[in-house]
Amino acid sequence: MKALVIGSGGREHAIAWKLAQSEEIEKVYVAPGNGGTAREDKCENLPFGKGPAELSGTGPVSPQGQAALAAFAGEKGVGLTVVGPEDPLGAGIVDLFRARGLAVVGPGSKAARFETSKAFSKEFMKKYGVRTAAGREFTRAGEALDEARRHFADPETRSLPMVIKADGLTAGKGVTLAEDLAAAENTVTALMRDKSLGEAGASVVIEDFLPGREVSVLAAVSVVPGKRGVIRPFIAARDHKRRFEGGRGPNTGGMGAVAPVPDFDGQAQRDFLDAILEPTLKGMEAEGLEYRGFIFFGLMVNAGRCSLLEYNARLGDPETQALLPLLDSDFPELCRAILDGGLGDFPLSWKPGAVCAPVAVAEGYPGPYRKGDPIRVDGKILAETGAKLFIAGALWDEAPQAGGPGLRTSGGRVLAASAYGAGPEEARERAYRALEAVGFAGKSCRRDIGRE
Repeated sequence: MKALVIGSGGREHAIAWKLAQSEEIEKVYVAPGNGGTAREDKCENLPFGKGPAELSGTGPVSPQGQAALAAFAGEKGVGLTVVGPEDPLGAGIVDLFRARGLAVVGPGSKAARFETSKAFSKEFMKKYGVRTAAGREFTRAGEALDEARRHFADPETRSLPMVIKADGLTAGKGVTLAEDLAAAENTVTALMRDKSLGEAGASVVIEDFLPGREVSVLAAVSVVPGKRGVIRPFIAARDHKRRFEGGRGPNTGGMGAVAPVPDFDGQAQRDFLDAILEPTLKGMEAEGLEYRGFIFFGLMVNAGRCSLLEYNARLGDPETQALLPLLDSDFPELCRAILDGGLGDFPLSWKPGAVCAPVAVAEGYPGPYRKGDPIRVDGKILAETGAKLFIAGALWDEAPQAGGPGLRTSGGRVLAASAYGAGPEEARERAYRALEAVGFAGKSCRRDIGRE
């Protein structure tokens, strides 16, 4: 069977790699892909505007790009498509593929609102009793600023940060914990008046602060109107969002991930099922939503009690780079179970042990960053660690200025070194040794992934 993966990041590299491991997969097309998928076994990139597919449009979000991808999948007999990032989901690529009779894993644009609109997801949580922080949407900057002043004037709340979320898609950078009134006012003004994140910040959701530790639970979902729905959670992972050690600095797309999470114990797991997963499933069924894909539950866990911070309508990044190496089930078969209604009986199994996946970033990230630097990899050291490099922000250059063909940086988060170990410490030691085998100008990483 031929498969198609839509996206260009580290998550998409991991998905393509996992698909290619299956004996039933003969070819994996990746649109547009990156420097890692360009060299991955069984994989072929489909760059837009050139290459073997001659794809038109600017990418998988544009109507022209989506139409070209659907036409390509039909012409090539692609039997399975997996959509990685949120933007194409929100733009309706799944709706188009399904209308053409193509097998595609992901929610349609209506169900993708779990991620594309913080306001929608917050109202859904309230309506169906999903435990979450109290909060509400603001569409006027003046009203949001008044709420900030009230928060920091109230003796009961002024010592707590204010949580401000841009309503739309922001690549993981739309949440701010404002520690004081000045920070809250600056954030609201930047989002709503200065449009620092474009239309994503035209409205904001302001929530109460929740103490605890963050946990990511990814899950497979098969919900079809008129049938009993199923959500099958994966083992828990933890993403480290802040740029610097100790959880300091600005939010990023993710500085690394670990799986499983030792402190997400049986009590917390049961509470997650009762307070988060089950009411989410009941709400999906009650709303008549069709959802055949993956979902991400971003949790705050405190003393075994879970609250939902956010939904994502797809696999998380970089959590996927830590979780898929531990998946002991056939990934294409899991995807087929999502699509054909067999998810409840699917033998979802995981390898023992742990994976640590720290991310190497370009100089300047998450602000303006360097691009175009050659990446050097010591293959001997990398092989000794057994780690897998999942490429995100790098391209394969067939004719660099010196040194022959190779990888060259093109994004802020360049790659993740995903290493397996019998336990968390062994996985962590191997992962950081693997990162030492990688070099490029201005390379940086957090040194506390798996410990913070």
